Amino acid sequence: METAIEKFSIFGGVDWDKMDMSKESVELIQEFILPAFRYIRNDITELTDGLPLHHSILTGLAMGDSRLQTAFKRAGVSKELGENAIFELSEAKIIRVFKQTAIFNSPFLRFWFAFISPIFKGIRDGDYAELIERYEKRGSDFMHLTFTQLSYELIKLNFKEDRIKEIRPYFEESVELDIYAKTTSKQIIAGVCRYSNAKIKKSELTKLQETCKTAGIKADILVIVAKNGFSKELKELKSDKLRLITLKNFKKLVE
Repeated sequence: METAIEKFSIFGGVDWDKMDMSKESVELIQEFILPAFRYIRNDITELTDGLPLHHSILTGLAMGDSRLQTAFKRAGVSKELGENAIFELSEAKIIRVFKQTAIFNSPFLRFWFAFISPIFKGIRDGDYAELIERYEKRGSDFMHLTFTQLSYELIKLNFKEDRIKEIRPYFEESVELDIYAKTTSKQIIAGVCRYSNAKIKKSELTKLQETCKTAGIKADILVIVAKNGFSKELKELKSDKLRLITLKNFKKLVE
């Protein structure tokens, strides 16, 4: 599942014929994306109208935490200019906006603006070394957001009887949560996602509880999603009020 999530983070949303998913991601990038760079860039330029402002904001979103404020800061633009651009990008169906956050409609577009668009001149000239280095250094951080967004879909599947009405990240001043959701019965779900090779310990639960207290969130259910599982101590606390989700649970999305 980890490999599937990585490939989806890069190629999701595009129909790539004859792609061998057993190959390393960097190899597939070199095989499918880079040789078609000019054609893909032309298609994307039509979507964005080729405006540098649009490209700067999309790059800010692609490598950020999905917050508009973060994207504007990365792009070096004012809130007014940024919000106008976000509206246009939303109208073009490149992104979807939820309160103060925005996500890409296509994982591939997010990959493009995170790793290719910012260094397009070198790629245009056939120099791929910077792209490969950039991906090897920042690929794991990049995939965390995809992991979180897929977690939303999995959580929705797990709440079929009491349907999820809203699910998103939570940002208020200095308080951040990866997961904040409300159900039709008005239950509140709060949680975190950890795309880490380490097993998650009980201290993560304590931290989540403290964050909810600071934010004034009275969560009915807490959720921790972890790539590499949980410590024995934390697993013993699992209940209807504490949901622990690991990679193996993501098979439900494929099914």
